Amino acid sequence: MTLIEKLKSGSSQWIKTQGAKYQYFYWQSGYAAFSVSPGSVQDVKKYIDFQKDHHKRISFQDEYLEFLKQNHMEYDERYIWD
Repeated sequence: MTLIEKLKSGSSQWIKTQGAKYQYFYWQSGYAAFSVSPGSVQDVKKYIDFQKDHHKRISFQDEYLEFLKQNHMEYDERYIWD
């Protein structure tokens, strides 16, 4: 089992113990990992705090695709979304 599989499995099992609204929680089959420079940690925390409001203006999918394009990352959209 890979590190990511262990992380997804363990966190999925844990969240299901956090109440009925999480009983059907599951992770998508894929994943991505990105690093954050120490100088950007506060910006990332702020983004997370306001993420719900932010995604009322732009969908996660549109934002993610824009991020990939801006960073010249190759991708095949057939494998991004469940």
